[in-house]
Amino acid sequence: MTDDDSADDLDRYLPPYTAELARARRQSIGSLLARTAKKYPDKLAVVHRDTRRTFAELDADANRMANALVARGVRRNRRVAILSHNSYAFVVAYFALARIGAISVPVNFNFTAGEVRYALEDSGARAAIVSERLAPTFEEAGVPVELQVVVGARDGWVGFDELLAHADAVEPDVEIGDDDPVQLLYTSGTTSAPKGAIMTSRNLIAQYVSDIVDGEYHRDDVELHALPLYHCAALHDFLTPDVYLGATSVIVDSPDPGTILRTVEAEKITKMFCPPTVWIRLLRSPDFDHYDLGSLRKGYYGAAIMPVAVLKELGERLPAIRLFNYYGQTELAPNATVLFPEEQIAKAGTAGRASLNVETRLHDDEDNPVPVGQVGEIVHRTPHAMRGYWGKPEATAEAFRNGWFHSGDLGVMDADGYLTIVDRKKDIIITGGENVASREVEDAIYEHPAVSEVAVFGVKHPEWIEAVAAAVVLREGATAEPAEIVAHTRERLAGFKAPKYVVVVDELPKNPSGKILKRELRDTYAGLAD
Repeated sequence: MTDDDSADDLDRYLPPYTAELARARRQSIGSLLARTAKKYPDKLAVVHRDTRRTFAELDADANRMANALVARGVRRNRRVAILSHNSYAFVVAYFALARIGAISVPVNFNFTAGEVRYALEDSGARAAIVSERLAPTFEEAGVPVELQVVVGARDGWVGFDELLAHADAVEPDVEIGDDDPVQLLYTSGTTSAPKGAIMTSRNLIAQYVSDIVDGEYHRDDVELHALPLYHCAALHDFLTPDVYLGATSVIVDSPDPGTILRTVEAEKITKMFCPPTVWIRLLRSPDFDHYDLGSLRKGYYGAAIMPVAVLKELGERLPAIRLFNYYGQTELAPNATVLFPEEQIAKAGTAGRASLNVETRLHDDEDNPVPVGQVGEIVHRTPHAMRGYWGKPEATAEAFRNGWFHSGDLGVMDADGYLTIVDRKKDIIITGGENVASREVEDAIYEHPAVSEVAVFGVKHPEWIEAVAAAVVLREGATAEPAEIVAHTRERLAGFKAPKYVVVVDELPKNPSGKILKRELRDTYAGLAD
């Protein structure tokens, strides 16, 4: 090929992109585990309760489960819901489904039956893998599926252990492309209808590389996973990158301080992720100084800014730990920016700078870049980005307009490129690390017969960092106590979405066009949690 050759001649030199070529270059979620198992077959991969499995054993279990699911009719592109507490079964199911090209749909185990129903119906799930304790909620959802698998035992269900005992432990021979959907992750949007973010092997692995490099991950890590695996942070910022590297994952049922402290000492944990609420609980635990936490070298937080006082206390009580702050969202798999250990105090309150594989800018409403120090919408260009929203082409086009992913968050950037989150266009409340859409809570409260108007907003909270609050205007002549409205909401939504504070007001603050001024409400009721 010479300098005189034009672009039109390129096809003369490029070989056809055959299926064989694509297969040889494949980098899929299922292949990550297989490669690690070949490199470190006898290394401890996953610990959960009494279960301790090496990478070779995890790989074989994923293959058995995959072949058993195929024998039961699960095929490529079928959506399979996973409604499960943290468990070894969750890990096996996730990799097994990826191996056969099925699309996993993790469902928040705090969801009510109605919320579970929405996820099942919107995704078109044809099968479900469900923890025994969550089976009643699944059954109450009332969505028929072709295959119901229970982790445990329940009449009329297929047992997970029965499938795990399948005789064939050979990896299934399924053609899977790097851009094929591998998972649907449901986000909290601006309305009561969450959207399914389509994850592919390509966008997930690009994000893993950023995490591994920026977060200083290593194959010798022993990581504690205390947050729910259905959540993108636990699954994609931490657990799957650990499998990718060959690090050991120790899974516990919940982020209970006592459990975390005992496990760090017993398993010699070297790294773990907790939202600020959990780090604060650990520091406040009377048992904190009774355990040997000397193995802990790296700590991660996200979902909210860590108070400076807490950062300093962590530095004093865990002097060997290196802290990292991650900011992002589900659609980015989820990491977008990182604040490094050396920057925690100097740049406290910021979300850091763009991750390795991310370009981040701030745009105005016309999609023009805004100057340093001015507020704009946070937008990204990155291979981390999802493939789009499931069944929502218009929402996808809007999110990716002009070649940038629009986060819906508002921020300001300083001259050094450090991002500070100042507000959320999507009006999301992040409470205890969980996203809550204000509109979804408002819709539930509006169903109360005494309610005329409602505005849901977030207020600062010493434990949850941010708490859900509601200002309610009652119908003329109607009465309702705040506790009654909270109970009404809990009947319709997961408990973490229900307001912790309800104030009854004569009217809501509005601008001349009638838009409710939630920022004014946040200012007025900033001290509710004091």
